[in-house]
Amino acid sequence: MKPNHLLLTLILVFYFQNSFAQNRFDVVFPRNDKDRTENCKSCLEAFRSKPKEVKYAVKLDGNNLYFEVNDKDWFNQVFEGDTDGIAVDIVTKDIYDCSLDTVVNEQIRGRLTKPLYGARLRNGLRKNGENSYRVHVGRVNDTEIKKPVEFNILFLGNKNLCRYNLIYDLESYPWGLLDMGMYLDTLTYSTRRIQSKAKEGFILKNKTLKFKIPFEKDKAEYSQEDMKPLYDSLRLTDYNIKTINIKAYASVEGSLERNIELQQQRANSIVAALQTFQQPAIETQVSSSENWVEFLNDIKGTKYESLSKLSKDQVKGKLAGGLSAEMEPILERHRKAVIEMELERKDKYKVMPEDVLLEKFHAALSAEDLETAIAIQNSIFSKIRSGSLSFMALRKMEIPRQAEFATLINKNLVFLYTIDERQGLNVYKKLLELEKLVPDNAEVKYNIVALKIKIWRYKWQEVDEVKLKQQINALKNYGIDDLLITRMMVNYHITKAENYMRNRDYDNKDKSVAFINDHYKEFTFSDYDYLSLAQFFTYYANLDYAVALLTEKAKTIDVDEDLLYYYLNLTLVNKELTQDPDYRTVLLNAFNMNQTRFCKLFNAVADGGVTFQLLDDAYLRTTYCESCTD
Repeated sequence: MKPNHLLLTLILVFYFQNSFAQNRFDVVFPRNDKDRTENCKSCLEAFRSKPKEVKYAVKLDGNNLYFEVNDKDWFNQVFEGDTDGIAVDIVTKDIYDCSLDTVVNEQIRGRLTKPLYGARLRNGLRKNGENSYRVHVGRVNDTEIKKPVEFNILFLGNKNLCRYNLIYDLESYPWGLLDMGMYLDTLTYSTRRIQSKAKEGFILKNKTLKFKIPFEKDKAEYSQEDMKPLYDSLRLTDYNIKTINIKAYASVEGSLERNIELQQQRANSIVAALQTFQQPAIETQVSSSENWVEFLNDIKGTKYESLSKLSKDQVKGKLAGGLSAEMEPILERHRKAVIEMELERKDKYKVMPEDVLLEKFHAALSAEDLETAIAIQNSIFSKIRSGSLSFMALRKMEIPRQAEFATLINKNLVFLYTIDERQGLNVYKKLLELEKLVPDNAEVKYNIVALKIKIWRYKWQEVDEVKLKQQINALKNYGIDDLLITRMMVNYHITKAENYMRNRDYDNKDKSVAFINDHYKEFTFSDYDYLSLAQFFTYYANLDYAVALLTEKAKTIDVDEDLLYYYLNLTLVNKELTQDPDYRTVLLNAFNMNQTRFCKLFNAVADGGVTFQLLDDAYLRTTYCESCTD
């Protein structure tokens, strides 16, 4: 089930208790906590008892404003009385204009709509798609709609302001199961990337090498000794380099322009050296930036820690004034290139036409030469993935249904699924037939269970979840690693949580989420896994879990850009965090990666931002006005 967008809308709450508040329409602004508690009993109780899974927001449709909610019973509880109501504060971005010396922080930030109460709200509520309801609560005028605009909610009890809520939105990513992999020759994992970054695919014959190469100050040349492990790895493998991704980092002293130029030269020198290992051209991706992340991390707890409170230009000024030489033992660690290479096994059948390949494949089967048959099979897979062969070649590979050829049959079936997931149910049934030939084959059993979990998750057919759980645990009897079984159990609970949520069984849903939170630390995660799980926690209203999952990852220099920005979406509204010096490291990392995207965070929700009302925060407003305006 794709997450409902409304359920990704989260709420930041502000309570206003200022004694100087003015009345707007017939809204009463409590003078203090005592007045608010006394006059808002039913409203506050409704929020205290509200399941965290209940979400609400104000949405614009044309010029009309609608209050949307995913729980009708809770809505009726909040607006049970005739004087329990709602009003909307229509806020435009121009109140935060950088030309203004200060932001006026009043109780009502923009224009207040006329409040609506009790029966009128309850009678006006209408179903609006699956698991969503809405009621009309006001209109935006023609002047306001031309500006960046957002909508804050006033919840009223006995016509008193009980809660003032600012709505913000998360970037929306599809979430899914953690990748369990499937067995071909070995356990094969998906190479899926975070949605907006790359294509989807599967590792079939590839592997990845990752190296860090240090550089000396002001030099574009690398040490041959530092490159030796990389060279040795290439000489000893039967692989070609398919792609190179180089992230080159400069230490922060010196001019930005010179640092970027130097790092580009360093990266290009590495690419040129690696290209000498093979004739096929290597697809390369190179990026360069100053290493502010590790600089701020490394000065923490040292006598230089006060530098973290300065602007980047001020830090550069201090370093230029003589501090650079003193800090060289720290700075030298920041000049480096992080190289990630995707390798592809050399294929001696690469130029062989389909008919010859198939002839040799069948000849190898007749001779029971499984090693040759597997090598040819892998070559056919590679050609299908590259588009030089049709997937119909799979059907032409006539493999005898005998136990000794189970590996080849298993691989053909799993490969078919990797190139066309619509074949999942068909492949599952054929794997069950194969299991009869090799009832104790661990790899076949693992593939069957992995597919069965997906069949259950995506509702391709009915699955007995009790028996499925037993099948997962039974894999240990066939030598399947405990971590792989635990990963499957996490996916089992991901699906269980969705089912519990649909049935509003929030207690059991929380138990499944807690199981996932207790066990994910046991795994080695890809960036895709990190984001999938963070999205899962967010979807089920466990933001603390999501933030904890991503916090350390967000501080690393090579964090995936989308993962980093999702973390910012989760945390930018937390003023305690934005005042933390460690958080500045995260912000600088995001800004260095993608300045345009960083500035977009402060757009209106409707324009793809988190919320422009982040600019209430003095530090964030200074950062925005320095970096995001002409």
